[in-house]
Amino acid sequence: MDNAITILLVDDHAIVREGVRGFLDAHAEFTVVGEADSGSAALKLVEEHIPDVILMDLVMPGMDGVEATRQVKTISPRSQVVVLTSYHEDEHIFPALQAGALSYTLKDIDMEELADVVRKAALKEAWLHPRVASRVLQELHGRMKDKVNPFTTLTTREMEVLKLIADGLSNSELTEELVISLHTVKGHVSNILSKLHLADRTQAAVYAWKEGVVRRGN
Repeated sequence: MDNAITILLVDDHAIVREGVRGFLDAHAEFTVVGEADSGSAALKLVEEHIPDVILMDLVMPGMDGVEATRQVKTISPRSQVVVLTSYHEDEHIFPALQAGALSYTLKDIDMEELADVVRKAALKEAWLHPRVASRVLQELHGRMKDKVNPFTTLTTREMEVLKLIADGLSNSELTEELVISLHTVKGHVSNILSKLHLADRTQAAVYAWKEGVVRRGN
């Protein structure tokens, strides 16, 4: 087929390449244009064939899949790299994605699902294995927490409650000071602990003093 999706297989294990190729060759919509057993061998084939999709292993002798991905995207930006590996640790996931891989899946993937990942890649649609997607989201959420000033999420009333907690007031004393119900006080305290990712009132008081919410002599 002239409009077939062209694919390059990169894996240092011949049995893996043979298994994947056998499956893909059974689909008229796919054409495997080459196989490489190393990153350096893959680069030569990429330059020669400019494949639509590259199924890339990560751990290989010599040039690994991360560096190969980085160089592939320099040689042929249009070629989409789909990582196909056994590894789902952070030290593999993030370098591969930062190097330019579009998708990241594991070798325990069902073959029909892999075919769908390849189809998506040809359309420049990313796909992440659920375990990988979970780690990526956790990392993104963690970075967002690091960048955002947590106090900006507190309401004016919650800041007031936090200052009084730091001053040592109990819940019952807070009800008198703020003229609100005990239920409302407990709700404010719970929200403060949740928003600041703290375990209890003591941690909230220490945090408030440390971050300058209250100061000696105030």
